[in-house]
Amino acid sequence: MRLKGSCVAALFILCVPAVADAGPRSGIISGTVTYTGTPAKPEPINMSKQPECAKLYPKPLMTEKVVTGPGNALQNVVVYISAGASDASPLPANPAIFDQQNCRYATHVLAFRVGQDVSISNSDPWSHNIHPMPRINREWNKLQPPTTPPFSYSYDKEEFIPVKCNIHAWMLAYFVVLKNSHFSVTGQDGRFALPNLPPGKYTITAWHETFGTQSQEITILDGQSLTADFVFQAKSY
Repeated sequence: MRLKGSCVAALFILCVPAVADAGPRSGIISGTVTYTGTPAKPEPINMSKQPECAKLYPKPLMTEKVVTGPGNALQNVVVYISAGASDASPLPANPAIFDQQNCRYATHVLAFRVGQDVSISNSDPWSHNIHPMPRINREWNKLQPPTTPPFSYSYDKEEFIPVKCNIHAWMLAYFVVLKNSHFSVTGQDGRFALPNLPPGKYTITAWHETFGTQSQEITILDGQSLTADFVFQAKSY
């Protein structure tokens, strides 16, 4: 039935949920590590005392104390937050991997966290003896025959640790044990990236086994992307 001369009123109430404050956004620091000058050339490794190893290389294996790339890029540099970052983030679920293959360490510079396991394996058909040489953490060495399963180890304190093989004297690598998760190891292009940084003031440090360390103080704001480059002066080793 249609009513004449009447008014019908409707009241609509729209409820919009409050938007929670998203909080500060993380930022990123990235850059490139290069060198100036003329670094000493890598030297051929003498494997004559281990002919089984020498046969693997038609051309001699070269030392890795200084490894360079295009545009004076510097490889195997550890770039990390040395001050200002929290140490409370969870450890990675997976161990860091350190393998011995073709009479060399497959990774020359391995960076990982304090308390994180390192899984050490031997892919060669002969024995190796792994001997890290810390000054702060406990020193150990262990024979690892071929076909034996990997074993794991972790460190309690931050330290840069040379690693050698007591059987093959030329084998040298580094364990870089760091307190927080903000680190990167440069590849052939010399680049690094440190993401997921909350706003704050940080010290960013670059370490190279031959050229030493450099540091910069950087303040990163909400969601910023900053560039921090490092240039090392090449010198003989």
